[in-house]
Amino acid sequence: MASGGVKWREVGRNGEKSEPSGPSRVDGGYHTRTRQPDSMFTGEYRHSLDEKGRIAVPVRFRAELEGGALVSKWIDGCLAIFPRPAWDALAERAASLPVTDAGARTFQRFLFGTAFEVELDRQGRLVVPAVLREFAELEGETVVVGSRDHLELWSLARWSSYSAEMDAPEVLAGHLQGLGI
Repeated sequence: MASGGVKWREVGRNGEKSEPSGPSRVDGGYHTRTRQPDSMFTGEYRHSLDEKGRIAVPVRFRAELEGGALVSKWIDGCLAIFPRPAWDALAERAASLPVTDAGARTFQRFLFGTAFEVELDRQGRLVVPAVLREFAELEGETVVVGSRDHLELWSLARWSSYSAEMDAPEVLAGHLQGLGI
């Protein structure tokens, strides 16, 4: 099939068009996937954490975080940045867990006990509290990863190790087994 240079787009909800897929250089980092409709966070970006603990949020995600956001420790040794609506939905799900379940109590302490409200400054940066930077070993180049309803902040070393393992076909297949995908 001949390609005439036309880029196909998918039509999402409300007739909005999504951007064509494929690698592109965006926001000062390598973007591996395009953003999907319905405020879904996708892609991988590299940004530097400055000496004051500030990191620039990729431009395409700033609007979702303008209404308020929370940053907290997250699973696998990274940090999560949730827009207020996604945080509220997670908090509601956590509130429905039985208080008698030790795992539920641990999760709630881990998540809510380490959460900080953050705001974007005029340059689209947010300050990552020192205690969270220490937990995630963030300094210098940091990887910002879209993860559906939230962003994740990873140290470059941790992300490199984690993504290499995740990309191994047999490991990925093992994680997908039983998920119905």
